[in-house]
Amino acid sequence: MSTLKPGVVTGDDYKTLLAAAKSGGYALPAVNIVSTNSANAVLEAAALAGADVIIQLSNGGAEFFAGKGMADKHQAKVLGAVSAARHIHLLAEHYGVCVVLHTDHANKKLIPWVEGMLDHGEAEYERTGKPLFTSHMLDLSAESLDFNLSECKRILERMSKIGMSLEIELGVTGGEEDGVGHDLDDTADNSKLYTQPTDVLRAYELLDPIGHFSVAASFGNVHGVYKPGNVKLRPEILRDSQALVKERHATADKPLDLVFHGGSGSEEEKIREAVSYGVFKMNIDTDTQFAFAEPIGAYVEANPVAFKHQIDPDTGAPYKKIYDPRAWLRKCEQGMVARLQDAFEVLGAKGRSLAKD
Repeated sequence: MSTLKPGVVTGDDYKTLLAAAKSGGYALPAVNIVSTNSANAVLEAAALAGADVIIQLSNGGAEFFAGKGMADKHQAKVLGAVSAARHIHLLAEHYGVCVVLHTDHANKKLIPWVEGMLDHGEAEYERTGKPLFTSHMLDLSAESLDFNLSECKRILERMSKIGMSLEIELGVTGGEEDGVGHDLDDTADNSKLYTQPTDVLRAYELLDPIGHFSVAASFGNVHGVYKPGNVKLRPEILRDSQALVKERHATADKPLDLVFHGGSGSEEEKIREAVSYGVFKMNIDTDTQFAFAEPIGAYVEANPVAFKHQIDPDTGAPYKKIYDPRAWLRKCEQGMVARLQDAFEVLGAKGRSLAKD
């Protein structure tokens, strides 16, 4: 089995990680972060599970990382992403796992955000021989297929020069992810929620000669958590896409690197089926947001006076140790760490880290 140095992986090391996941029949959770607390929780969870992991930021998560008080919102999105990347680069190797560093859902209006991050990535590559991020995503699924693929081609030509990968979206993932979304009837058999394998083939033929890319192909998946029965997953679309590319281009099995968006709340059986068809990455955000938030609710309920008075009005006892942010933020981190253990288990990634000192 291949081994990699712990830390953020890029270029050929990233491809090695994906190949190991696909050949080993497992996938990595891709967890959205918004702060050092959530970033550290993901690193801790991966180390505890002995698993590699994908850490990603949406545009809003990047802006929050920079601070909502920054007046220039575009600059905040770019610099927040850069700041998070530097934080993770600094710490990841010390947690002893491999980390894929990624940015999530950039629609047409957010192309300048991706290009701004690439400016920093190219400068980093000049200094160190490695980019800041492993990959970025362009979600142009709301546009025409021609525009989607032409822009993906243009951006990938730039990214491939510094060893970066591009994630694209074909078809539409329902629901909404940090301001990028689609108002679809998620309870209907809506054709927009199901990617056509012929579109995937077209993307492969255009992009594969340029550089590495992955595909978020829609198979009924929806962002967010819905009551059972509302989301009708059809992972066989992934199987058929792989088969079509293999047939037309005489490739090895599962030539496509596939991504599962909207993983929160999905049935374990459907998750495992999707992984068997070459999904190496499953996005998880809604569930980890709740896992981060739930402990603070319980903590405040258990210590109500401490969040209204610095000193107990009856006894005069100080409450500093209780309302100290380190006390309750640690509870939040632990909640996220625990939820991610389930994700590593379901995706088959537990104990499968390629990292070796």
